[in-house]
Amino acid sequence: MKILVVNSGSSSVKYKLFELDGERVLTHGEVERIGERDSRLIHHWHDSGGQPQTLQRSLSLNGHSEAFAALADVLRDTGVMQTLSDLSAVGHRVVHGGERFGEPAPIDAAVIAGIRDMCGQAPLHNPANLAGIEFCLALWPDVPQVAVFDTAFHRSIPEYACRYPLPESWYRDQRIRRYGFQGTSHAYVARRAAEHLGRSAADINLVTLHLGSGASAAAIRGGRCVDTSMGFTPLEGLMMGTRSGDIDPSLLAYMARRTGAGLDELEAALNRESGLKGICGDNDMREVERRAADGDADAELALAMYAYRIRKYIGAYIAVLGGIDALVFTAGIGENSSLVRERVCDNLAHLGIRIDADRNRSGSEALFEIQADASPIRILVIATDEELEIARQTADRLRG
Repeated sequence: MKILVVNSGSSSVKYKLFELDGERVLTHGEVERIGERDSRLIHHWHDSGGQPQTLQRSLSLNGHSEAFAALADVLRDTGVMQTLSDLSAVGHRVVHGGERFGEPAPIDAAVIAGIRDMCGQAPLHNPANLAGIEFCLALWPDVPQVAVFDTAFHRSIPEYACRYPLPESWYRDQRIRRYGFQGTSHAYVARRAAEHLGRSAADINLVTLHLGSGASAAAIRGGRCVDTSMGFTPLEGLMMGTRSGDIDPSLLAYMARRTGAGLDELEAALNRESGLKGICGDNDMREVERRAADGDADAELALAMYAYRIRKYIGAYIAVLGGIDALVFTAGIGENSSLVRERVCDNLAHLGIRIDADRNRSGSEALFEIQADASPIRILVIATDEELEIARQTADRLRG
């Protein structure tokens, strides 16, 4: 079974072709910086002799239609289209499924209309996701295509946790509630954690931390999400690269009155100029860590704030779950920053979380443990693979 996974984001398109038996990656690539002068396409494949090849093209892409046209050219030029001739399905990442989509959905006109309806709540992502769907439908009209939603894993959150304490009409008329995001990643690492621990997902409690440029925490009981840090939008929750995370909402009204800034300007500041970037001017954790090591006070403050806010969510979610079996770190920062993991776990020994410094610094595999021998809670670092999770969910949905 060959499944192509397409992840069409706001400024990039990632794709990966799986041979699902054995979960082998046959080809993969990415179009980066869509809408910028220095756009580029990087494509990896195997030639007719089975040798790995890489092609890189510098481009200037004004939008997703041009990006997909360039992608189609590369697939043809490198002979990958022949490999795609026997596709079993295409799985699409879709960021926002709202309340309508709680599981993967075979794509038809009604599903496309539902995704389009959610564009107002995910204006940077759902239109780009639709562009990927339309491209693939035009290229392979007879191949089954499935939408896999980032929000779907969080649809199991109970009403008392997903509703905001706001006027009931806001929910009734506008569906204002907490949806959560990055669910595909949380689902993947939760499954991997259960496999690694040798237990059924139904028998364990986890706190999972997806720490990348965007960041979120999830409380998972028996394989089902019961709370997550992102809310109506991906802005709520943890401090991120350029997003503020949790703040007092009255700050918006205060800043509007004091500065005359409009809502769009203030929203952009919270999404693009806040988080690590707002505190120290850098949104790349590697640079923040380098500066902090050199004695930069602003970088040290940003690092301390970042870890502190994650610790607060860990404590809250342990309380929600009544105890956990494992704490899981994943995504770019979670997988690669031993310093962030150390700072996050600092002062959590009373909750059963004790890190081993040497294991934390030396681990480099796709899955490794970093807890001290005396730690009752396992601490796992798991490399996420959202594309593989989408491929699996696509195949499961087609099998009924």
